[in-house]
Amino acid sequence: MADDEFTVAVRVKPGASRARVGGRYDGPHGPALVIAVNAPAVDGRATEAARRALAEALGVRPAAVSLRAGAASRDKLFLVAPAAPDLVERLHRLLGGAQPAR
Repeated sequence: MADDEFTVAVRVKPGASRARVGGRYDGPHGPALVIAVNAPAVDGRATEAARRALAEALGVRPAAVSLRAGAASRDKLFLVAPAAPDLVERLHRLLGGAQPAR
């Protein structure tokens, strides 16, 4: 992985009544950021909504965030490239103080 890339573990909650980014879930990839989206888990719509929500929360362009693993799972890994200089800080705040998995 290049120095300007960062992997973010995410737990997606599709079909939520309110979309939100924040909180921690101890998933299979370590501490994961919880992303609740309105989109249903059908045809990748929840994954796409989570990708866009993650980009907005981290302050990067949506094109900078791509799915690395977990297309058919609630537990996903997203690759952020290029990573913003303060990405680790932002992620730390969103996780509620938990250390992000590298």
